[in-house]
Amino acid sequence: MQKISFRIIVGTVAVAAVLFAGGCAMGGATGEKTLAAQEAMENGEYDQAQQLFAEAARDGEEQMLAYRGLGLAYMELAQYNEAVQAFEAARDSADSHMEGNILDIELYLATAQYRGGNYDETAATCDHILEEYESADAYFLRGASRLHDDMQDEAVADFDAAVALRPNSYDLYLDIYECYRGLNLSGLGSSYLQSALDIQGEDTEHYYNRGRIYYYLEDYEEAQRQLTGPVEAEYEPAMALMGKVYLALQDYVHAQGMYQRIEQKSGKSTATCNGLALCALSSNEYDMALSYIADGLEMESGDKRELYFNEIVAYEKKRDFATAKVKAQEYMQRYPADEAGAREWTFLSTR
Repeated sequence: MQKISFRIIVGTVAVAAVLFAGGCAMGGATGEKTLAAQEAMENGEYDQAQQLFAEAARDGEEQMLAYRGLGLAYMELAQYNEAVQAFEAARDSADSHMEGNILDIELYLATAQYRGGNYDETAATCDHILEEYESADAYFLRGASRLHDDMQDEAVADFDAAVALRPNSYDLYLDIYECYRGLNLSGLGSSYLQSALDIQGEDTEHYYNRGRIYYYLEDYEEAQRQLTGPVEAEYEPAMALMGKVYLALQDYVHAQGMYQRIEQKSGKSTATCNGLALCALSSNEYDMALSYIADGLEMESGDKRELYFNEIVAYEKKRDFATAKVKAQEYMQRYPADEAGAREWTFLSTR
């Protein structure tokens, strides 16, 4: 059982903006309940968002937006059949002239089917999308489904088609690798990471992205070299990644210094609090880690998922399994779709 959360994902890795990122509700809403639901989604309050979106749809507020948001909330709550129904209702509510919105909804529909393990349905939805659009996202989702169905040649064809449409997307290469890694096929997926290194560019963002690739390849020294320039330019995503590289190298002093440097530049955030908590956990300073976590959880904005997860880890490391179990149960109520959280809960429920 993992004890320190190195489930930290480099950058966004958004799987063509649909698969592993929950997403936010589409803009343009004016209805009171729809707007409140969107705010709840942004704050990670998915139960409340689900209730508000359902009320908005029932009350006749913007139907497409309400049902689309409802589908997103259901996905975060791991209620995938309900998400599919909501996305179908959103699609049926969309104006036929709103092609971009229809494509967006159908991609979320395919995502909900994929997350629910309905790979044949995912592929069928992607087939329908690809009859109308050249969509890298649809090729990716169909390839991911085929990989799960042990159709490796067909998966490669779809992944390659996605890459052909988006050849300079580091995120896409990383997403494809994540699919292989999730099925214990990292060796096959690593070729896509190597392909990503062929993307040309000498600006700060390219060096940062190459650092991301080397981080995934676990070549931390090369990741460090790629990130040196962006860090000197105080490019914040690179600074945050450098902190993770130092953690991987067990250089906790420099990792802590990097997160403190980010705080000096931009102020305290949930991300810096989590980074400092990881440094403390790695140095066996569990009470200090809990202090950083508490600071992050008190903040009004920011993604708190990793803070909540590492709170569980800190109590485990303290061997306070009773509190860790309570925290794990609360975590699963907040993030029922999180596989790492489910593993922690399963482990702690046996203590």
